[in-house]
Amino acid sequence: MHTVWKGAISFGLVHVPVKMFSATEDKDISMRYIHNVCGSPLAYVRQCPSCEVEVKWEEITKGYEYEKGKFVLFEKEELEALNESSSKTITILDFVDLTEIDPIYFQKTYYLSPDQAGGNAYQLLMNAMRDTGKIGIAKISIRSKSSLAAIRVLEDCLSMETIFYPDEIRPVSQVPNLPEVQNVNEKELTMAKLLIDQLSTPFEPGKYTDDYRAKLLDLIQHKVAGEEIKIAPAKPEANVMDLMAALQASIEAVKPIPSDPGTTTAKPKKRAPRKTTAQAVAGGETDATPATPKRKKAPAKPKA
Repeated sequence: MHTVWKGAISFGLVHVPVKMFSATEDKDISMRYIHNVCGSPLAYVRQCPSCEVEVKWEEITKGYEYEKGKFVLFEKEELEALNESSSKTITILDFVDLTEIDPIYFQKTYYLSPDQAGGNAYQLLMNAMRDTGKIGIAKISIRSKSSLAAIRVLEDCLSMETIFYPDEIRPVSQVPNLPEVQNVNEKELTMAKLLIDQLSTPFEPGKYTDDYRAKLLDLIQHKVAGEEIKIAPAKPEANVMDLMAALQASIEAVKPIPSDPGTTTAKPKKRAPRKTTAQAVAGGETDATPATPKRKKAPAKPKA
């Protein structure tokens, strides 16, 4: 892994030297813009619209537009001086419960490993946080940007998630076309809860895959091999107007199949009629027991 930051975790008077590594990677397939006339990739040029010349990196500075077309300029050293005191320190401000943080605040995850001779302090902090079940809320500056962060134990490693400041979260009231408060049909609500219950399962991240990326990689391989591929357009799905019918169909689709055959009631078998000796012999059943012949009644004696 590539080290993206080096510094120390600070809580109280304790300093834990750490290195930071990105815990995630973007696996989106990168594509270039190509001039379809000659097939050349397009280049992006930093050009000044006034001087009409290409601008070199050493001639570029940063500025803030406080009015339309008016800027205040900053030197690199001026911006670095603002974060000089905290640029190499992850300062833990408070310890809280993870359940108190809404997921909307989380940005990006990093792994933290002990640096230099900080193994003992690293292990101490990790064990103390694991035993108490707390996470640390800290401040950190990465690439001249100040961020809040959550320090927590992930398996046998300290991890850090940068989180947004509260004023960076847009209020829900700004979302357009939200439904007004209204009564919900109780039958529909019951069926919706039943559907949620049937679809509920422990979270297994390994079963979720990026189907689009897999199809795109397959298409790229075919094109590299010189094959022409035609993809049939997907059929538009019909709009389901009846909410109850949609809920019922969804519940039927996820109903578990009964695995115990003993739960079904078997129909009683009809008893076959007993065959006579002649029928058994005719049917090839030569080992059948011959039927006992009936005795004839003796004639009655005449009276004297």
